[in-house]
Amino acid sequence: MALHDALTDVPGLRVGHAALTGSGALSGTTVVLAPPGGAVAGVDVRGAAPGTRETDLLHPGATVQRVHAVVLSGGSAYGLAAAHGVMERLEGAGVGFAVPGGVVPIVPAAVVFDLGRGGAFTARPDATTGAAAFDAASGGPVGQGAVGAGTGAVVGGLKGGVGTASTVLPGAGAGGGPGAVVAALAVVNAVGSAVDPRTGRLLGPGPDLEVGPAALAELRALAVPGPPAAGTATTLAVVATDLTLDKAGCGRLATMGHDGMARALSPVHTAMDGDVVFGLSTATRPAPELPELVALHAAAAEVVARAIANAVLAAGSVGRWRGYRDVVGA
Repeated sequence: MALHDALTDVPGLRVGHAALTGSGALSGTTVVLAPPGGAVAGVDVRGAAPGTRETDLLHPGATVQRVHAVVLSGGSAYGLAAAHGVMERLEGAGVGFAVPGGVVPIVPAAVVFDLGRGGAFTARPDATTGAAAFDAASGGPVGQGAVGAGTGAVVGGLKGGVGTASTVLPGAGAGGGPGAVVAALAVVNAVGSAVDPRTGRLLGPGPDLEVGPAALAELRALAVPGPPAAGTATTLAVVATDLTLDKAGCGRLATMGHDGMARALSPVHTAMDGDVVFGLSTATRPAPELPELVALHAAAAEVVARAIANAVLAAGSVGRWRGYRDVVGA
């Protein structure tokens, strides 16, 4: 199995990005499409200012057992409209929760705040953007940096964006094949910083880049642009595996994803952030025994932290927001 260090390394998952175009636009949408038949899902909302849709359906006691897509979008609460475009595409394909007369696609969503980042407050994703992200979805390599929902993202004064990462758990799978996959995708748009102010290096796991005195001074200056307004940030993530988990297990997977978020961003889960992690299981492998479950949880935190670092590394400078690599000269 060819791996791309991406969420799509979980067999059956596809990812698509779409960004707004035109003057004043700096926002977009990212969609994660489940395999045919959907994926088991859970959620853990830790931020104090979240913008979400259909997350109540992911509670273990709720009737619906599988989701058909997860939408991550810019545009703050307005951007939740992008999920409607994904729903329409899924309905057109006959995919959804069966009800009398048709299907209702189950599409949880969460948003980041990027309103006005491109200059126009009204330039934000809608159903058309969601449909475009759906149409762009594929397996294989996943675009990172200022793409999709990360188009207008900012993290601690630097340019933020989308990042992804994956790992394979130790031990061979059935028939001696590769072990289970754990992977994450993050949209990094945090009040906090992804950079250690003492060294200028990333808090999350990544390459050990050399940070000179001038770059360190610039990074420190960018990290303190002034007090943020309420509800103007948010980091989102999807962490997934092919191991079989129930909804409660997916919720725990999402909780472990927040541990990775806390490793790669400081501070995190603030009053201005709406941090949300979705947990997904495609359930194509058997349920893990306790040792593998512990390894799964540890890996979930690791891939989320690495996805956040990859987002910052991949995000080039846009407008007045400097990319991390541009500052350090890497």
